[in-house]
Amino acid sequence: MFIRTERLFLRPAWPEDLDDLVEVLREEDIQRNVGVAPLPRTAGEVRAFLDRPRDPRLPHFFMYLRAPGGPQLVGGIGLGREHGDGEVEVGYWIARAHRGRGFAGEALRAVVSHARALGHGRLVASHFSDSPATHCVLESAGFRDTGKVRSRYSVTRAMEYAVRLYVADLERRASPRMDTMSQSTAA
Repeated sequence: MFIRTERLFLRPAWPEDLDDLVEVLREEDIQRNVGVAPLPRTAGEVRAFLDRPRDPRLPHFFMYLRAPGGPQLVGGIGLGREHGDGEVEVGYWIARAHRGRGFAGEALRAVVSHARALGHGRLVASHFSDSPATHCVLESAGFRDTGKVRSRYSVTRAMEYAVRLYVADLERRASPRMDTMSQSTAA
């Protein structure tokens, strides 16, 4: 499965991506802000992560900037089951070199639209309380702040930490902006 946005190509990782993924996933702040299990760091861990079976209704994509000099790894985004109650949760990360350029919101809007097409009625998301800029990204993609804060264990932080909870109701009609932001194609 592939998704193309205005500037990005969201796709699964390919074998030739391994070195770039290992380099970017070693960034400490990416590892620190992942909400559940830590992301892989070594080539072997990345290979095992990429090779594991996936539910087709819970895809994971890597974001690549479509650039004249060739694609550049921007980040990762995917859907998974939230551990607390099994709801479908979206998570993402952006490489340090690509932050602040709107890529997270662009990819998130595309994945929200894709999740709607897959038949999901609702998505949840959260962010650690020390990562406040994430709320703007979530709200730009149609998520609303529930006003709830809960504790979530972070393996990388080795402690419970407060996260703010967001929800996107996908059964409501998408905004025209979200409908035109992405184009999905099956491979």
